[in-house]
Amino acid sequence: MSQTHIIQWERGRHTRVPYALYQDQDILMREQKLVYEGPTWNYLCLEAEIPNTGDFRSTHVGRAPIVVARDGDGEIYAFENRCSHRGALICLEKAGTAKDFQCVYHAWTYDLQGTLKGVAFEAGLNGAGGMPSTFCKEDHSPRKLRVATFGGLVFGSFSDEVDSIEDYLGPEICARIERVLHKPVEVIGRFTQALPNNWKLYFENVKDSYHASLLHLFFTTFRLNRLSQRGAVIVSESGGHHVSYSMVDAPTVEVGKQYQEQGLRSDQDGYKLADPTLLDGFKEFDDDITLQILSVFPGFVLQQIQNCLAVRQVLPRGVEMTDLNWTYLGYADDTPEQRNIRLKQANLIGPAGFVSMEDGAVGGFVQRGIAAADEDQAVIEMGGDSTSSSPSRVTEASVRGFWKLYRALMDI
Repeated sequence: MSQTHIIQWERGRHTRVPYALYQDQDILMREQKLVYEGPTWNYLCLEAEIPNTGDFRSTHVGRAPIVVARDGDGEIYAFENRCSHRGALICLEKAGTAKDFQCVYHAWTYDLQGTLKGVAFEAGLNGAGGMPSTFCKEDHSPRKLRVATFGGLVFGSFSDEVDSIEDYLGPEICARIERVLHKPVEVIGRFTQALPNNWKLYFENVKDSYHASLLHLFFTTFRLNRLSQRGAVIVSESGGHHVSYSMVDAPTVEVGKQYQEQGLRSDQDGYKLADPTLLDGFKEFDDDITLQILSVFPGFVLQQIQNCLAVRQVLPRGVEMTDLNWTYLGYADDTPEQRNIRLKQANLIGPAGFVSMEDGAVGGFVQRGIAAADEDQAVIEMGGDSTSSSPSRVTEASVRGFWKLYRALMDI
């Protein structure tokens, strides 16, 4: 059911966010056109997932179904997964290899670039029926996207006005992507998690470094991420992309003191691991960073938590429904021992992950909590009102940065 809320939002002020934005069907429809189909780059897949001619994956840009395929020229193409005839899906599989795509409904056929090449009984049968002589197949291909790759990531855009992928990301985000994706990767696992909340609540959560050691009992208990550790938050010039990172420090008397003094639930020193080898890892980065979370607007996440590498894709499925696609990664040159460590540490993330289990629930808590708060606003004032990078992770600068770009695109 459509709901129309009047969004009262002071221009240029990103420290208050109207709860109506998470509850309105009309807002969701506008987001599809102005955000996902606007001047943005949307993550589609990994180059490593479609290495050969004919390899394809189906995905989404917002709510629009998309096919991504590699053609015989070696280039990657993306097009809307919608037959131009009656609107059925062209491709029903999540992934595979094909020489072309044929709609199961009426057998209209498309090549790997998404161009309509064949119409069943186009000339009719026995001199009767068929398409009119004025029909031109070249005029009836599904919408095609611009495609760009960076660091082995494949992005697509419906817009002719979007900046180059490098300019869109900015130099600091580019460098942080290359830090993790500096050599060939392999997919070592994947799944989709259904979230009971608006997509923006999860994407805000990714950018929110303030909550990490408060909500996540595991992080603080096992010293993986505390706000007292060295780290920082990087926010792109546009505000839409961010990096939060931290380094594990050697334990001292002061470590955790503030958590204990404030009686925070995340500081639970009594908990132990039945299998402590879960956290046994190996050093693979020279900068001592053991946790890096990176986001690209409007819905991509690249993570390094210890030796657990993954990408996440955030996709709206409704006003209060979101799909979170997880893809676990390893490097192609991993030793068997390194691969085993990555697979074991994969237990840190996902719906039942030691770290991210709470992230899958807290968005639903917010969605339920704001059910009757259409005219109220969230307070996003930690660290002031800046949308710039910060040497402190006790800030919501990157969350405010998200709203800065969102508002510019949505003209709110």
